[in-house]
Amino acid sequence: MPKERGFRRDPGRLLASVVKVFYFSAFLLLGLRDLVWQGFALALAVPVMIHVGTNFLPRLFPADKLLLSLVNFLCALGVLVLYDTNPAYAYQQATYYGVGLVCMVVCIYLVRLVRHWGVPVALMIPVSLALLVLPLVIGKETNGAKNWFYVAGISVQPSEIVKLSLLVIISYFMSRRKFFLWLGFAVTCLLLLMLQKDLGTALMYYGVTLLLYYASSSNVLMTGIGLLGGAGAAVAGYQMFAHVKRRVAIWLNPWADFDHSGYQIVQSLMAIASGGLFGVGLGLGSPKTIPVYHTDFIFAVICEQFGVIFGLCVLLMYVALIWRGTTIAMAARRSFHGLLAMGCTLMVGLQTFVIIGGVIKLLPLTGVTMPFVSYGGTSLVSSMCLMGLLQGVGSLNADDLEEDARLAQGDEEGAP
Repeated sequence: MPKERGFRRDPGRLLASVVKVFYFSAFLLLGLRDLVWQGFALALAVPVMIHVGTNFLPRLFPADKLLLSLVNFLCALGVLVLYDTNPAYAYQQATYYGVGLVCMVVCIYLVRLVRHWGVPVALMIPVSLALLVLPLVIGKETNGAKNWFYVAGISVQPSEIVKLSLLVIISYFMSRRKFFLWLGFAVTCLLLLMLQKDLGTALMYYGVTLLLYYASSSNVLMTGIGLLGGAGAAVAGYQMFAHVKRRVAIWLNPWADFDHSGYQIVQSLMAIASGGLFGVGLGLGSPKTIPVYHTDFIFAVICEQFGVIFGLCVLLMYVALIWRGTTIAMAARRSFHGLLAMGCTLMVGLQTFVIIGGVIKLLPLTGVTMPFVSYGGTSLVSSMCLMGLLQGVGSLNADDLEEDARLAQGDEEGAP
């Protein structure tokens, strides 16, 4: 009975237990199928990382266990799908998953320990702009955008790193009502992304900045002007860049050029349809017929193997994550922390909406990744850092509530 009551009080604990069993069984089945030791190693390593991320970390600081469970489930899901399709990607992703957990803890402690952000923000601004300039100088163009460069054979996407500093910087300046400072930094970042032709990331930066401005000011007029400006920039981008015109044409009618430009989205839709409600089964199907199945279209692979119902459950996990993030932001006592938590939540939510919308042909493809799930070290680690910043704010909220409880108890004891 005590154990059952504990699970009822802590939904994150029950979810974490189910998640660990699920991934142990899944990796064990794939290991038995291939009879390679790496599969059996992942059957142990992934549940251990989930345990560390959901059971051990809350012992270090107050943590939202349900949020941790959701994040760890999504990270492990990416490793699982990648192992089935390309084991080499899975091993790298599992390594980045472990690195991401460490970086998440670092970000949590940064939020908890740093009280004055003026100097860190002043240092972040030039470093962030320098990182965005690097792809223009030494970067490699991929799918029309020049947003990557390589260090010792490892690809790095600076915009994934800078989105963390973007949130810190604009949250800091917005909380102090310094309009032109955050606006100038955001506009400079957007111009550099436009020069890289990385319009998908530019959309993320712009959308989150605009929504965060509305959250901080409730200014409907200026937000509306911002929306009109964004629409104008989208039209200008369509006119300026040939790869944007191709993506819009593919979105409108992918079947018109099935064998070439429309091949990706058509294969994605066919994979989702072939999975049906319950999927063809783990390890089955033809996921590799989808180009870039490991990044942009990994949601289509999930739906093919596990079914549309499972895919909807994954979407509900993102919805729950956004709900928990919004709750943390609204409970923050300090304006900066509230805006920072809301920014992290908006970044994950908007990115999820854009990439899944592109996979199911609701929106044109943008080239952004599915948070926590898509292959990519920079993307995964930066997403974990976002959750670290969010959990850091949540832990401060818990400290504030505990302090209020102590003060209330002291008042009661001192009352006559």
